[in-house]
Amino acid sequence: MDKIKQNSPVLFYFNHSKKWLMKISKKESLHTHIGVIKHSDAIGKEYGSRVMTNKDKYVYLLKPTMYDYVMKLQHSTQIVYPKDLGYIVARAGIESGQKILEIGTGSGSLTSFVASIVKPRGHVYTFDVDENFMKIAEKNIKKAGVSKYVTQHNLNLKTAKKMPLADMDVALIDLGDPWTVLPQVRKMLKGSGSIFAICPTMNQLEKLTMGLVENEFTDIESTEHILRRIEAREGKTRHSFQGIGHTTYLCYARKAFFGRKSKNTKSKTTKKITKKTIKK
Repeated sequence: MDKIKQNSPVLFYFNHSKKWLMKISKKESLHTHIGVIKHSDAIGKEYGSRVMTNKDKYVYLLKPTMYDYVMKLQHSTQIVYPKDLGYIVARAGIESGQKILEIGTGSGSLTSFVASIVKPRGHVYTFDVDENFMKIAEKNIKKAGVSKYVTQHNLNLKTAKKMPLADMDVALIDLGDPWTVLPQVRKMLKGSGSIFAICPTMNQLEKLTMGLVENEFTDIESTEHILRRIEAREGKTRHSFQGIGHTTYLCYARKAFFGRKSKNTKSKTTKKITKKTIKK
């Protein structure tokens, strides 16, 4: 039986829109519009139990999932939502033991989620240039409990002369101009390695796709994912009037070898032979 104790993470759940993610401290209380929730009331109880506020409202004590951590992160930038996170992991085939390159740490939502998948043998190497964002991301990653599987780098890969990594399984890019780092990403990815880029606009998506072809990536696929919640209740089930619509476009591709260099070499060789033949 998994019981709650001092410093245990708990999601105080009242309903879908009213829930609070906290770390239990027996001396603390959570003041909400549905009443005061004493942390001490949760200690010793099993996850899934409920406690009552001073206004006679029941709150359930749920064990936080990575989804809960992602949705409750401190946002310094637009986060990648769970509806997109799941597809990224499935399409790229991210699994335990893999080495992941991330460019653009942001708030650390994607970082944390992917780290929870590749652990305990895998690792996420994430790069950003904004120290303030990196500090917020560090706190979020720690809160999600995956710091051990993440290494943060303050480095601009666009201008880096030497690539710090090699043989990466997957590259994740969350920049306004993802096409600018494709040559660098290609050097760090292993053959057939996957790449996923987050693109807020179609103009970015179009420019990125052109860059992927230029840098010899194949299996290029662009998608958008819309989530529609259903209010399921007896006798009056309908779709919710609130939901998450467009958040971003996703672009997927794999590193390939088009044989362009060999063609160029063959062309030069042919020219030399032709010249020799003419001289004779």
